[in-house]
Amino acid sequence: MSDSRDQRGLRASDADRDQVAERLREAAAEGRLTLSELDDRIEALYAAKTYGDLEIVVDDLPGVLEHRPVVAPARHIDVAQVSGEPRVGGTAGARSTKVVFSGAQRRGRWVVPNQYRVMAVFGGAELDLTDAQLESRDVDIEIKAVFGGAVVIVPPDVRVVVEGNGVFGGFADEASTHQPPPGAPVVRIGGKAVFGGVAVKRTPVERP
Repeated sequence: MSDSRDQRGLRASDADRDQVAERLREAAAEGRLTLSELDDRIEALYAAKTYGDLEIVVDDLPGVLEHRPVVAPARHIDVAQVSGEPRVGGTAGARSTKVVFSGAQRRGRWVVPNQYRVMAVFGGAELDLTDAQLESRDVDIEIKAVFGGAVVIVPPDVRVVVEGNGVFGGFADEASTHQPPPGAPVVRIGGKAVFGGVAVKRTPVERP
């Protein structure tokens, strides 16, 4: 009992929130939630800070709590590996992020899936790849920003290809002018910005 209470007080991660968001979308597809209720719960979900906060969002949905986030041992990523070729490796968690009237951030040490999808509707998302690992040497990030926006920050040792287009919006590529030598891992950023924008930036070579 005390272990359960202790877990509910622990801080939830972005991967935990993404996992619960996927369960909420499944519940909506089953007719258990209206679209309005889904939007309200997604907003509450991404404001949640602890596992207990996540439980409140799904506690009336059958079959969801069985998939609640569990506290797993932290996966160690050597900082020295992130700065060189071993940047490629690791197993990604959530492979998509959706924000509706809210925001989401991925930063620090995380694993970028080889195919990552981001949807920002009247909201914003920030993906900082500076200290991240890539699941493969060729990563595809697709962003759809509808009346919203996204920022992607890529590190100096990763090549970037920006292929997105806009409708009354656009993609601002500030990273392609300073590319590492051929042979470096590649991050391809595409998608569409509708009345929104996507900015791709590069981390300075020298950081504090």
